Amino acid sequence: MTVTNTSADALPITVRNVTKTYGRVHALDNVSLDVKSGEFLTLLGPSGSGKTTLLMVLAGFTRPDQGSLKFGDAEMIRQPPHLRDVGMVFQNYALFPHMTVEGNVGYPLRLRRVPKPEIAARVEKALATVQLSGYGERRIDQLSGGQKQRVALARSIVFEPRILLMDEPLSALDKKLRDRMQIELRQLHEKLGMTTVYVTHDQREALTMSDRIAVVNFGRIMQLATPQQLYDQPENKFVADFIGDSTFLDVQRDGDTCLVGGTPLKTTRPVPPGDSLSLMMRPERIHLIEGAPAPDDNVFEATVSDLVYQGESFLLYAHIRNGPEVAVRGAIRGDTYGRLPKPGATVRLGLHAADAVIIADGGL
Repeated sequence: MTVTNTSADALPITVRNVTKTYGRVHALDNVSLDVKSGEFLTLLGPSGSGKTTLLMVLAGFTRPDQGSLKFGDAEMIRQPPHLRDVGMVFQNYALFPHMTVEGNVGYPLRLRRVPKPEIAARVEKALATVQLSGYGERRIDQLSGGQKQRVALARSIVFEPRILLMDEPLSALDKKLRDRMQIELRQLHEKLGMTTVYVTHDQREALTMSDRIAVVNFGRIMQLATPQQLYDQPENKFVADFIGDSTFLDVQRDGDTCLVGGTPLKTTRPVPPGDSLSLMMRPERIHLIEGAPAPDDNVFEATVSDLVYQGESFLLYAHIRNGPEVAVRGAIRGDTYGRLPKPGATVRLGLHAADAVIIADGGL
């Protein structure tokens, strides 16, 4: 993502050795993280992974047991939330139902004792930014889910914070609206340029919106990278399994050669150290072989177990000989679907050497 109007006041965030325990449970386990000024960084992980706890530490609602948190050069670990100058969008929006849209958006400015004429001008500007001009007098119960989300966002940016925190703000929306709002939030970030930390458990949402993603599990950051790096070059089996759809085949070492089922594996990618390795197979990277395989193909014999029509694409499930069931995804063009092998048929599956990703098993 390219930030076109980065705020000069956007701040980097530095987290060092932050730990938070609840009894014997490590919600955060010695976490260190750097968020660049003006960056859109997503904390991604399953429920209970620690991502929301980390966001609450940034916001000041959770005090860690130890560690350091800096916004720019200022230590914030003991600062209360109202002195951190961060905007916050909650999962349930946390709007005041007895106030109008204008009242909700202007609330942070009234707390800061901003003069009334300035409040009106800044509220109007914030509503225009989120495409809600003219909605100031509406009641909250007169708004759709997407409009409520925009009001919550306008309230979080009206006082021009240097850092914006968002806790799964799209989770209550239907899929079509959610997809549209992902693009709108990304465009708004590019326009405002403030440092943004976003929490979600939705991998596609994270891939769509982020400059970088921190994958969190068991209170630790499993990998921090760009969306493309996470998808194409996962550092461990947890990340490979959590990001996208994957099947894993055991890999054995024989000197400098990697074997799968006793057959040498062709790969153009670096092989991680260690002996506990797996081959990651993405459905869209596997293809059906008709005729002679390509020179760089890894070939797997399999038996088709199911064929699923998905409109523009298909999913073919097949059991690899002496191995697991894998999925093959492909586009449907013309009569492609009608010519696909049916359940019970024997097929050869190909995986190009460039798509043969070997990962370490650690982390799952």
